[in-house]
Amino acid sequence: MSRNLFWLSDEQWARIEPHLPKDVRGVERADDRRVISGIVHVLRCGCRWCDCPEAYGPPTTIYNRFVRWLGVASGKTCSESLPGTDDPQTRR
Repeated sequence: MSRNLFWLSDEQWARIEPHLPKDVRGVERADDRRVISGIVHVLRCGCRWCDCPEAYGPPTTIYNRFVRWLGVASGKTCSESLPGTDDPQTRR
């Protein structure tokens, strides 16, 4: 059985890479390109995180990174969409 795995192209990676953290401390990070490709694979095919192919790395890493980035992205989106958040007089 052959799997159709998704891998980020060089062009896609060039657009994403500048937005990733560079000064991460602690345990060495899993390869970001591989993990992001795994996230896209799960979202495109609709499989469960635990069924993500091993080629992308540990499913827990892929899931945890997705949840962490989703939380950061939604926080930015929410704060940017609230009217008056840039005006110090409207902050409480």
